[in-house]
Amino acid sequence: MQEKIVMEKEKAHKYIPQKPPFVMVEDLLFCDSKICRTNFIIKEDNLFVKEGQFIEAGIIENIAQTCATRIGYINTHLQQETIKIGMIASIKNLKINKLVKVGNILETMVEETMSGYFNMTILNARVECKGEIIAECEIKVALTDIETN
Repeated sequence: MQEKIVMEKEKAHKYIPQKPPFVMVEDLLFCDSKICRTNFIIKEDNLFVKEGQFIEAGIIENIAQTCATRIGYINTHLQQETIKIGMIASIKNLKINKLVKVGNILETMVEETMSGYFNMTILNARVECKGEIIAECEIKVALTDIETN
């Protein structure tokens, strides 16, 4: 049975193991057992900003951290457990359509397409800015038994 989580926007930082300055998600906008949406404001001092643009590595890290936010939220709210760490097993069909400038807000969505095999979850990811798709991929995440601090 798919449980739906009804929530208001909240800070995503508490659901991920990364710490500043390596945090690439800002707010958790929505999460249920299949879909997670976050946003992220691109700031000038970000590690992945080069010449005023958020580079490819930052977009990939934003996707990965949206996956981590989903894991953390599900662990704490659906499973009543501690937050476990997930690791990227693979990224397929990555398309980055454009880079965006400082000051823009990314909205990233990951949607589970398959889970349960060897603690693996496959998700489709989409990153948008101002309603335009800037990146898409399929990401496979392996869930570990390692708890975050």
